[in-house]
Amino acid sequence: MKNGALSILPLAVGVAVYGFAFGLLAAQVGFPWWGVALMSSFVHAGSSQIVAVEQFSGTSAVIGAALAGAALNLRYIGIIASLSEVLSGLSLLMKLLAIHVTGDENWALTMAERAKNPEAGVSFLIGSGLVVITVWTTSTTLGAVAGSSLPNLEQFGLGFAFTAAFIAMARGLWRGNSNLVPWVAVFAVTICAVTLGAPKAYAIVAGVICGLAVLHFVKNKKRIRL
Repeated sequence: MKNGALSILPLAVGVAVYGFAFGLLAAQVGFPWWGVALMSSFVHAGSSQIVAVEQFSGTSAVIGAALAGAALNLRYIGIIASLSEVLSGLSLLMKLLAIHVTGDENWALTMAERAKNPEAGVSFLIGSGLVVITVWTTSTTLGAVAGSSLPNLEQFGLGFAFTAAFIAMARGLWRGNSNLVPWVAVFAVTICAVTLGAPKAYAIVAGVICGLAVLHFVKNKKRIRL
């Protein structure tokens, strides 16, 4: 666990900055610091938390926010599936702990470490994950505490932090030109839905569903050609 905890520290710095910005903006839209702390520790998913804060602050589309958060984190199905070998042989409680502390950063670091050293396993994953969730929860809470006593941050342009965070996450998920067609479909459908007046949360869900449908169609078309 120690190796994982030490290896993740450079990435944890970025998590701290992003988390602090999220906490600031969550406080600005009315979230109490303790609510941010509970959300960060129990949800532990930046994209879902951003959607929740935006939706809960401006509308009553609670179901839509939940669905959008779930849609944004569908990738974790594949992430956890890729860890089946790492998690094998663990008790249910340990598996649930490992899954809960698994995020993009420590998953990618664990897989990279296993490529160099197959002996790296669940201890590395949990050690790095505990650091990330601790940094995330602490930084978002501190941001919320600070944000509750600061003036409106929108005047400083910090409202763009939400958008910037999603751009950064999207860049990390980009896998080349094979992503182009489904991504364009997602963007087009989402923008159209928002333009037509649909709540943003539902627009995100609609975009994800269409993107998955287009991805399935593209993959089937390639298989037929082969």
